[in-house]
Amino acid sequence: MKLVLAIIQEKDASTLQAALNEQKITSTQLPTKGGFLKAKNTTFMIGIDEERVQEVLDIIKESCQAREQYVTPPINLAGSISDTSYPVEVQVGGATVMVLPMDSFFRF
Repeated sequence: MKLVLAIIQEKDASTLQAALNEQKITSTQLPTKGGFLKAKNTTFMIGIDEERVQEVLDIIKESCQAREQYVTPPINLAGSISDTSYPVEVQVGGATVMVLPMDSFFRF
């Protein structure tokens, strides 16, 4: 058994959940928050047999595409104007995925 942890952008969560449900893969979702953009994310926890890990990774990759977005950095309260006061283009979306060994898995 493996534990797949996938941190994705909140707007991709329903697409990923539907794709997992279609393949009869159960998951638990946790609301999380990113550090750099302080954007809402969703973390999926998926307990899965080792032979189905690649299937899960493929579903995540297909459901959670990276995209470009403009963000405005926080205002500098010191009063100085800097290059960071203008919107900058950053890559958002996609997924950060960790696959961990799992000694046991119980469903009661």
